Parts: sequence; structure tokens; C-alpha cells
Amino acid sequence: MTRRRPPTRRRTRRPSRRQQQRDAQLIVFAVVAAAAIGLVVMVVNWLLTHWWVLVVVLVLAVLAGAGWLYNRQQGLRYGLPQLDALHHARFEDAIRDLMRLDGCQDAQRVGGRGDLGADVKGTDPFGRRWVIQCKHRRNGAQGSAVGTPDLQVLNGTARQVHGADVAVIVTKGRVTGPAVAFAKQQRLHVVDRQTLAVWASGSRPLWELLRAVPPPRRPSPLS
Repeated sequence: MTRRRPPTRRRTRRPSRRQQQRDAQLIVFAVVAAAAIGLVVMVVNWLLTHWWVLVVVLVLAVLAGAGWLYNRQQGLRYGLPQLDALHHARFEDAIRDLMRLDGCQDAQRVGGRGDLGADVKGTDPFGRRWVIQCKHRRNGAQGSAVGTPDLQVLNGTARQVHGADVAVIVTKGRVTGPAVAFAKQQRLHVVDRQTLAVWASGSRPLWELLRAVPPPRRPSPLS
């Protein structure tokens, strides 16, 4: 008689070290996820019970944002010593920034070679198109005065080329008497050193400082 061989026992494979590491990571992840979910549930339940805390936090956040915006806007205002120290290109940037703070959201600096008499352009909240020519004077009031030829360039291009409703020349220095007279005749606007100081301080928008500004093109919340 032939003897039957006892059945061979299958060896149970032990999980590899890599598999063990993966299992351990999954367990840790599950524990952390469960703890996070539990914490979120606790916080939500606590906020539902103490809802007034959330209201206080939101109010403080709004006040902080408003304060930051106010300080930022005030920081963009300029004094005459600051303007006097600026390079001519940075002076044009400053005028652009002041226009934006007045509400001309699309104000941009376009000055440079071939600008055809326009350094800054923008549209105010009343729909009027502003074209500004900047005359940088390194020595301020002691520098050379802006004369009639400068205004003639602006008069020849502001409306015909750039479509201006309001054509302005801004300077940190002086403006001659004949140039002022020419500006009145041609419905141009002059912002001299004194007017620039008031405008840059942020007390009033530019259109409130100039005479005979064209009427609004469209209704505005500011009107």
C-alpha cells in the first residue's frame, strides 16, 4: 500500500516592510482626519452657540480693512518737498496716482518720447476725459517758468489728438502771466505750484480746484 503524503502547509506571507509602512501611514492619516473632523465639528457647534463672537470678528476685520485702505490712500498723498525730490518720470507717476485717488480709475501715465503733449490720461467719475501735461521743474519756484509755447503744444493736441474734455498742464514751478492769459482764452487749465500743493494734500479733487470745468457727461454718485 502506498502511503499518502501529508498535505503541505502553505506558508503565510508576511507583509513586506514597505506594505507595513503604507498601512501605518493610512492609520495615521485616518486618525488625523478623524481628529480634524471632530475639531471642526466642535468649532462649528461652539460658533453656533456663541454666534456673537463671529459677528465681532467680522466687524473688526471690516474696520481693519477700512483703516488699511485709508492709510494707504493717505500714504499716496504728497507734500511739495516730496514732489520736488521726484525724477520727472516719477513726477508723472505721482500725478497719475492723484488722479486715481480722485476717482479716475483708468488713469495711466503715457508720457515719453512721442507722447504728443500728453503725460497722463484718465476719465473722472463724471465721464469727462482728462489729458494732463506735466512740467517737471527741478528747482521748483526758482526754476524756469512754464510759458505760452508749452500751452500751445497742449492746445494743439489735447482735444484733437487725445479727445480731451479737460486739458491741464501741471507744474511744480511757476507759470508766466501770458501763459495764464492764453490758457483762459483757449479753455485750458493750469495747475501751478500753489494749486498742486492743495491737490496733492488730498483735501479736494482736482475738478473742484479748477474754474470753468466742463459739466459732467453722465450722472455720478459724486454729482
